[in-house]
Amino acid sequence: MAQLIRKEDALEYHSKGRPGKIEVVPTKETKTQRDLALAYSPGVAEPCLEIAANPEDVYKYTAKGNLVAVISNGTAVLGLGDIGPEAGKPVMEGKGLLFKIYADIDVFDIELNVKNPEQFIQVVKALEPTFGGINLEDIKAPECFEIETRLKQELSIPIMHDDQHGTAIISGAALLNALDIVGKNIADVKFVISGAGASAISCCKIYLALGARVANMYMFDSKGLITATRTDLDSHKQQFAQQSADMSLADAMKGADVFIGLSKGGVVDQGMVKGMAAKPIVFALANPTPEISYDEALAARPDVVMATGRSDYPNQVNNVLGFPYIFRGALDVRASAINEEMKLAAVKALAALAKEPVPDIVNVAYNDHSLQYGANYIIPKPMDPRLLVTVSMAVAKAAIDSGVARKPITDWPAYEHELYGRLGSDDIVLRSVINKAKQSVKRVVFSEAENIKILKAAQIVKDEGIAQPILLGNIGKIQRMIAENNLHLEDVEIIDPKSDEQEATRNAYGELFFEERQRRGVNLYEAKKMMRERPYFGCMMVRQGLADALVSGLTRKYPMTIRPALEIIGMEEGAGRVAGLYLMLTKRGPLFFADTTLNFNPTEDQLVDITLLTAKAVERFNIKPRIAMLSYSNFGSTPSPESHAVSNAVARIKATHPDLVIDGEVQAGVAFDQELLKENYPFSDLVNGAPNVLIFPNLASGNIAYHLLQEVGGAEAVGPILLGLRKPVYVLQLGSTVRQIVNIVAIAAMEAQVK
Repeated sequence: MAQLIRKEDALEYHSKGRPGKIEVVPTKETKTQRDLALAYSPGVAEPCLEIAANPEDVYKYTAKGNLVAVISNGTAVLGLGDIGPEAGKPVMEGKGLLFKIYADIDVFDIELNVKNPEQFIQVVKALEPTFGGINLEDIKAPECFEIETRLKQELSIPIMHDDQHGTAIISGAALLNALDIVGKNIADVKFVISGAGASAISCCKIYLALGARVANMYMFDSKGLITATRTDLDSHKQQFAQQSADMSLADAMKGADVFIGLSKGGVVDQGMVKGMAAKPIVFALANPTPEISYDEALAARPDVVMATGRSDYPNQVNNVLGFPYIFRGALDVRASAINEEMKLAAVKALAALAKEPVPDIVNVAYNDHSLQYGANYIIPKPMDPRLLVTVSMAVAKAAIDSGVARKPITDWPAYEHELYGRLGSDDIVLRSVINKAKQSVKRVVFSEAENIKILKAAQIVKDEGIAQPILLGNIGKIQRMIAENNLHLEDVEIIDPKSDEQEATRNAYGELFFEERQRRGVNLYEAKKMMRERPYFGCMMVRQGLADALVSGLTRKYPMTIRPALEIIGMEEGAGRVAGLYLMLTKRGPLFFADTTLNFNPTEDQLVDITLLTAKAVERFNIKPRIAMLSYSNFGSTPSPESHAVSNAVARIKATHPDLVIDGEVQAGVAFDQELLKENYPFSDLVNGAPNVLIFPNLASGNIAYHLLQEVGGAEAVGPILLGLRKPVYVLQLGSTVRQIVNIVAIAAMEAQVK
């Protein structure tokens, strides 16, 4: 499903809180006067003198080695054209964000109010001392060619114009594998290229480096086929001029083996694809509307190998597969340039990675366990965590082999370990959950739809294809709120459990509820009356299969929502109790906290139940649990009934689940200190890796810990996730944001797929 982004949501996203998408964060201590004296005056003089004596020490004492400038003049922004440097700034900030989350590279975005190429070049040259690399972005052709060429000649840091080379590198990898799959030689195939801008020309240059021949390339710009007789061609187009007479795109497509589209949507029809050679390759890369849609191309030619720029079809050619990792490898060897050898290394690394078995985390993220090398999988998925290591290492090696590396790597295993340490696994987890939810859209009941946060969240999950919302509440009031807030939920089902229209349903639900609760203090009248309450009505919808999950609790006390879930949904088979779990997204990766919401002072038996429920839930996130059962005591150092309960629970779990990595009782600080553990408690299961699951000895400690980590530690809390229920029911915390609600819905939808 294509992403639908509403104007209001986009503007709110960029303006809320601190405007923009990136900020500068100190990396050193700044708490005391001594810290500040070291950071600035007089302490800063010492690294200044060292750098003055040896300029290469700038990489040792400053952030230059991990700092990239994303520079644009706003003359060719996305699909928006020449909108100017200020209007292009949100895009440049977004590029900086991608550098950070995919490759841990810091970025300053720089927007220049300069259109003259010479002036642009001089400004960027003057910035060289600040940056370890420069990513040129959204500069129109043909000026972008001159700017990049000159800067590469005159500067000694890595420079790349991603609009030219990003698509070229990714599509080059896809082309290698597509040709391999159809059994054709790149030197022999006929290319038709729709588009002759910076990206198209760079793509063709990569294809030539891979073995293609200019004589087999038929390139079209807005005026038609590029031929030797045309007098309006710049030098970049002239190298692809055909000696043949002019012809239409349709004529050129006859018998073609490969179509590359980098122009505009709808320029290719099914007849053109039908006229191509056997086993054609079609890369329709115009965004958001391809030159021909995936479905149309496949209907015309079932033997086609197809790629687009869209995420909702197989084989997305996405620049994010390339630029973060290319710069990562270049920076890490302190390369003086990004040369052809490095770009080709990235191409071949991407192509080779697609042939490797797909890891579970990618299968889970896309809910597609059939992913394997073939016509529908010719390039890796953007969420593949192997990209950072595979592509960065290939680029770094190519830089060393081609002589542009000034800091060669000698310990490759150590470098590989360093790259793995840069992975933003917390971000991967959340994106994996959302992607999985999208694969099989479930129906989620919102029992508090008379709240604007709930309606906004419902809009997002509907637009994103995360879930199909069902709204409970007063129909007239909800419709007015939808209209007043310019939401688009007209086609979403709205149910008022109190309305006359629902009387028969209420009565049926009430009778069913009475059958189960009649000897537990509920009479028939009360059972039917309870069904007027939205949490009870919504839970019954889930129980009866009319919905797959329920989200409630934003405006109600926690017990008022959890009680209907326990009474109507009930506990899953084998569960000894229900527990509350929080997923904490931290800078060091995801951490799971339990129990944070339900069990006040769990007994030894209850701790065992909570821990096993939590381990099972964590595995659903495709993460191997490493569990620390916390206390104020370390392995018997402070004997007490509470610490004994924790240590006994650990012993029982180890006896029944010997493969589970778990230890305790242990203090939280000790659990994360590997050196201290090795020195004092070398027997611990946690010696060889920090825990990712924390089981708290009581509700107070768990609840306090997650709130502190969220508010003071800067972690993002996702939850509470209710464990042990037969079907997913989630109780929102008071004050949950729209984002937090959306995240909970995604987890509920993912769990509904399992249950």
